[in-house]
Amino acid sequence: MLSIEIFLLASAFSLSAFFTGLMRIYARRANLLDVPNRRSSHQIATPRGGGLAVVIVFLGAVASLYALGKLPAAMLSAFWVGGLLIAGVGFIDDHRDLSARTRFSVQLIAATFAVVVLGGGAEIQIGTRLFDLGIFGDMLAIIFLVWFINLYNFMDGIDGLASAEALSIAISALIVSTTDSNEITSSLLAIIAGSALGFLVWNWPPAKIFMGDVGSGFFGFIIAVLAIISSNQGGLSIWCWLILAGGFVVDATITLVTRFIQGEQWYSAHKSHAYQKASRLLSSHRPVTLIVLMINLCWLLPIAWFASDRPESGWWLTLVAWIPLAILSMLLKAGRPDAGSLST
Repeated sequence: MLSIEIFLLASAFSLSAFFTGLMRIYARRANLLDVPNRRSSHQIATPRGGGLAVVIVFLGAVASLYALGKLPAAMLSAFWVGGLLIAGVGFIDDHRDLSARTRFSVQLIAATFAVVVLGGGAEIQIGTRLFDLGIFGDMLAIIFLVWFINLYNFMDGIDGLASAEALSIAISALIVSTTDSNEITSSLLAIIAGSALGFLVWNWPPAKIFMGDVGSGFFGFIIAVLAIISSNQGGLSIWCWLILAGGFVVDATITLVTRFIQGEQWYSAHKSHAYQKASRLLSSHRPVTLIVLMINLCWLLPIAWFASDRPESGWWLTLVAWIPLAILSMLLKAGRPDAGSLST
């Protein structure tokens, strides 16, 4: 199986890097540029929308797996229908701003469709007990998908971070699930890792192109869908996925809650995430992206491995993984405007 995963990763990497290069040419010719403003974390106008390359590569690979009889029709439908809805609304939003209500409505439709075709949310294990939450579990799965789409979009604010996170999650999940014989999950993880790495070639600080909403929302969607698939099939539990994505989940959640308490619009543009504050503190994007990668590999990966080996401990190991990240986010005053800055 390992040879198949390596082939898929290498193929996705090559195609993603190639199509991202083409997207950079297109973005420049179409004047699709992210021009810096007071809420930006970059200094120069940069092409955006490069995440479309990831969409093309991933959906093409998924269709190929289905044609080869390696992927069930339900999974194909979840990725293609839901993924195209998320990528489509993101692509339009990259070209002209859409209202938060429009984006949320499309996200809700895509998430609901994916959960329905995949057979609903999985059972959740707390201690030694498995809980089948029924329709409430399905609703939680939909909320999980919508939240993951948005948090990934929120966290795509400095060079290399979102693509490095997708790469890290996919590789870490592959490592943790080495004893899992599920070829489908492993193949999809390899494709995600290769697609993210190919884009990262162009997005590594200083970025030559940005992912845009078309890519960030899509990455959030496919990772969350894969988490549901894995949990449904008895692979990595939802706790393992929440641990591996802990950096993004904690920063985005604390920032959102803090801004909400302060009476600010949660969906409005701002630069008060912990990672954005850290990039200003360090006067560079690169060290922040590297630090996040180190946290993922040296802290979250070992805990996820342990949670996979001890599924009854998943819920409290998730707390163990998250608490230091929450403390770090609060120390960086995530969600709070910088002293002397205008409120967003």
